[in-house]
Amino acid sequence: MDQKAIFLTILGMTLVTYTPRLLPVYFLSARSLPPVAVAWLRFVPVAVLAAMLFPSLLVQGDQVVIGPSNLFLWAAFPTLLVAWKTRSLFGSVVVGMLLVAAARYLLG
Repeated sequence: MDQKAIFLTILGMTLVTYTPRLLPVYFLSARSLPPVAVAWLRFVPVAVLAAMLFPSLLVQGDQVVIGPSNLFLWAAFPTLLVAWKTRSLFGSVVVGMLLVAAARYLLG
């Protein structure tokens, strides 16, 4: 591929990526949203995080594993408890990593 094609590809990808993000900000910046919309939008980050997290917790290989052999699922329960109690992303990540590391060390 020549340099012009690469540049145009990057430019096109930039437009396709940022246009859907910038247009709502541009059109809605001068307006206030209804309280129902604001309340609904508060749940979007949690829903996106759950949609990204649950497959990695439940799927191993090509199948869903909900049992004692699923180390990540078992480590998720105390990690979620720590996240709920402390509301600290850093603390939750550290606890989750330590639990998985300790389980791997102790269980072989």
